[in-house]
Amino acid sequence: MTARVVMKLRVEAARLATPGVLHLTLVHASRPELPAWEPGAHVDLRLPDGRIRQYSLCGDPQDRRTYQIAIKREDAGRGASRWAHDALVEGAVAHVSAPRNNFPIREAARHVFVLGGIGVTPGLPMARSLAAEGADVAVHFCARSAADAPLLAELSAACGDRLSTWFSAEGRRFDPRAIGPYSEGACLYVCGPQRLLDAVRDAADALGWPETSIRAEAFQATLDENFKPEPFEAKLASTGATLHVPADRSLLEVLRDHGVTMPSSCELGVCGSCVCGYRDGVVIHRDAVISVADRQDRIAPCVSRARVSVTLDL
Repeated sequence: MTARVVMKLRVEAARLATPGVLHLTLVHASRPELPAWEPGAHVDLRLPDGRIRQYSLCGDPQDRRTYQIAIKREDAGRGASRWAHDALVEGAVAHVSAPRNNFPIREAARHVFVLGGIGVTPGLPMARSLAAEGADVAVHFCARSAADAPLLAELSAACGDRLSTWFSAEGRRFDPRAIGPYSEGACLYVCGPQRLLDAVRDAADALGWPETSIRAEAFQATLDENFKPEPFEAKLASTGATLHVPADRSLLEVLRDHGVTMPSSCELGVCGSCVCGYRDGVVIHRDAVISVADRQDRIAPCVSRARVSVTLDL
């Protein structure tokens, strides 16, 4: 995995998609084309204090001139969204990485999307691309009201009658059973707040959807207040060195201490920048990015740990 290129992009347009969601159109000052991306990809936005936040690209991958992102203002958050809403006005410069895709479209006979609020951002280009190809697509979009549903017009234009809207304040609260029973070769994509992901997973389980057919993208780290980290040993397969990981430090921190250069970004188990392989050991996965199928040999060292020991493919 290589370090990601960071570009200085100019805010060409800034508008409120809803009262709380800022939609930005970004362009390069001199280059006519930006790095290519695929539906589901995200970019890192670097803040002035060095922090990094990930935002899904919500424009059209065929438009190489611009990137589009949408940022929900979280007044109770850690300040990144407030800074973006206040500082990223038209003409401002944003430091943005090249795209990475942890939420790609899968080969499937049928694609079912459940998008909650700002969770529409990765789903819009994915659904648009599949609809344009004539794929079998169904999209459920949930929000409090139409006025609170960002990018609703764009999603409606892309999906037409494939789109079902669920607005709780207007008497149509989303019923997770609307995803329907599993059909052979189908794929379910879920993106939104954790309570929506949990409700859809429960319904999918009851309706016969296998875990391997479900793709979920979370915007926050997995929360487990009862988790008590324990120390463990990490062995590097390339050198045979064994590193002790104390209970109060992450595997990523210990690797850095011993000169193992690892790319990283969010360090919350969300972006996937630091994911690497492992060869043996019982891993305690605490990330929100590695799929169930990949967890047998992939680990996010920023948040995940091991029982007793793990051998890393480093």
